Amino acid sequence: HEDSHRPETLQVHIKSHTGGKPRIYSCDVCGKKFTMSQHLDVHKRIHTGEKPYTCRVCGKNFRQIGNLDSHMRIHTGEKPFICSLCGKRFRQKISLETHERFHKKEKPFSCQLCSKGFVQKIDLKRHMLTHTGEKPYSCLVCGKSYQEKRSVDSHMKVHDRERATKETSTTTHAALQITGSSLKRVKWFPY
Repeated sequence: HEDSHRPETLQVHIKSHTGGKPRIYSCDVCGKKFTMSQHLDVHKRIHTGEKPYTCRVCGKNFRQIGNLDSHMRIHTGEKPFICSLCGKRFRQKISLETHERFHKKEKPFSCQLCSKGFVQKIDLKRHMLTHTGEKPYSCLVCGKSYQEKRSVDSHMKVHDRERATKETSTTTHAALQITGSSLKRVKWFPY
């Protein structure tokens, strides 16, 4: 019967099981609430670390089948989401939606302190560090802290250069010495 597939009919059916009130399922770890037990089951995987869906190409694991499907597009090169304004293609719908905000100059994420707007939530989060002064990314070598991970990554090049310079001027630099027909590894000692 065609009526049984309508969303309103499904809602009426669900209410017949719940007594008119939607059933609420709560996470016993963090308290987050869901109206469907399946959504709670998926959510619980955040706490357990369970990732039951595995990419058969690279072996990466995922909590949700939809995330695996999206990931597979990396391997196939498929980009099914197309910008209606410029024709650029995307692997994920959320990437298309973010891209379209740039075209429309929409900035739905606003700073509560200075009212500056941002296209993406992550940009607002990064901006908030300028108000708090927090520097959550630290160098593991010298302890210097930064507001952005990319700044620490750039900073690490300083230590790479230091290490390279040190290795060429210490006794750890190895040289090759030819003895007869074989090669022998020896230590080089600068004077």
